[in-house]
Amino acid sequence: MSNTFKKPVLEIKNLQICTRDDGQKNGIGNALVHDLSLEVAAGETLCIVGESGSGKSISSMAIMGLLPKDSLVATHGEIFLEDEDVLLQSQTRLRELRATKMAMVFQEPMTALNPVHKVGRQVEEVLTLHTQWEKAERKKRVLEMLESVGLPDIERVYNSYPHELSGGQRQRIVIAMALILKPKLLIADEPTTALDVTTQKQILALIHELQAVHGTAVIFITHDFGVVAEIADRILVMNQGKLVETGTRQQVLSAPKEDYTRMLISSVPSLIPNQKPNLESEIVLDVQDLHKVYNSAGSLFGKKPKSVVAAKDINFQIHRREILGIVGESGSGKSTVARCVMRLTDPSSGVIALQGKNITTLSRSELAPLRQRIQMIFQDPYRSLNPRRTVGKSVIEGLLNYGMSYAEAMQKAKDTMPLVGLNTDVLERYPHQFSGGQRQRICIARALVMEPDVLVADEAVSALDVSVQAQVLDLLDEIRQRTGVGVLFITHDLRVAAQICDTIIVMQKGQVVEAGSAMTVLKTPQHSYTQTLLQAAPGRQWDFQNFQPIPTLS
Repeated sequence: MSNTFKKPVLEIKNLQICTRDDGQKNGIGNALVHDLSLEVAAGETLCIVGESGSGKSISSMAIMGLLPKDSLVATHGEIFLEDEDVLLQSQTRLRELRATKMAMVFQEPMTALNPVHKVGRQVEEVLTLHTQWEKAERKKRVLEMLESVGLPDIERVYNSYPHELSGGQRQRIVIAMALILKPKLLIADEPTTALDVTTQKQILALIHELQAVHGTAVIFITHDFGVVAEIADRILVMNQGKLVETGTRQQVLSAPKEDYTRMLISSVPSLIPNQKPNLESEIVLDVQDLHKVYNSAGSLFGKKPKSVVAAKDINFQIHRREILGIVGESGSGKSTVARCVMRLTDPSSGVIALQGKNITTLSRSELAPLRQRIQMIFQDPYRSLNPRRTVGKSVIEGLLNYGMSYAEAMQKAKDTMPLVGLNTDVLERYPHQFSGGQRQRICIARALVMEPDVLVADEAVSALDVSVQAQVLDLLDEIRQRTGVGVLFITHDLRVAAQICDTIIVMQKGQVVEAGSAMTVLKTPQHSYTQTLLQAAPGRQWDFQNFQPIPTLS
């Protein structure tokens, strides 16, 4: 990419953002962003990276004029969007600037779209608010925009509700909404974090293409250094509200100056797996010919019954101390397999044997005594813990359900917390008092306290920063060695799978297309789908641990 750009579209000078505190004399509390300065030119992509709490998203909200007035305030500095200081504009002018001169794409498209309105109407609403066009002209422009973002069958999509579209399609709708009036500045806040590598690649290519056509300045906020390596012209690193380091992509990735930057980059998992020893221990989970079909009923309005095969002929075994990964795109059947294994969903046919006992046909009452032997760790630790209960009460809930006394259960929880790297005093505190990584450790402790034979981890690290992710992966590896638990690890992140998994199953459209050791599957993939997944992995041309490009791929 060229390093020569035009006059800045956005220029931030010495920005400081503080909390509002009625208890303080001047009503201003702690500073969350300190003396931030940056600029972005037309056609340039600036990637802002840093851990949760570094101030990335707060800064972007300030640019958009979306800081919550009752809790946050910009106390110092300037934010120039071309020749206008955003901080000095009225709410009326800010509404005019949004979409016409600046737009934002958020991480989760389902929170950005109204579930009860068709997506075509929602995109058209931007034109209704900001233009004088007639309805026919607005619809024509919306359809052109849907086509430009690579959506198929645009008339059908226009008349679809959000839930009728895939995650990648919903994200394209949000991007279409943001770009329909050709804004000068696009802010993308973690827009690809929850997407599969193939969909992610399409979205990144789309943003780059639209940027090239319209000369849009792009601020891309992410914790994924693979994405940064693909798209950044310049990189800005933030930590605890402060600018740590900035430079071109080559400068920051190849020769980071600050320890914090080096720590972040070196935490990125490698796509090259380590050689793992062969496991010959006992089998703790044996899945044979698992089949799951979802049937939908017809309706009075002529809608025909429909059957969807979510999983077909799934076979695998997990040995004690083994981590088996299932990878694939959304809709490939990964989570369906996990839910069947947990018996949260009843399989249509097949055998699921937990330490030799077939649990497939057991009733709910018959399953109850066995559930403590197979535990699940979910993707979002925020939603996995009851915010109104102390950590201790959440951790021991399962033990109490199985008849253990409160005192004995609490002692067991205290014995388990050091295993996940936490002190016992955390048991008296509440979930909101911990970081995302700490909350995920608590969720792992809640599963481990039951002394399970099998752990099912469904995207358990995908929402975490790279540094926290590395800590949790190390923790899981240490736990399986110390406790002997077998792990079923569901992920769409091939880098994570390479580092944590002993064996890997690749799923596509409900079927296993490739299986084997992590080394075999990821280094010498045989199936074209596996090869496509690997080729789509962002940043595959970079060796992040050694701060250099990989010669064979560059």
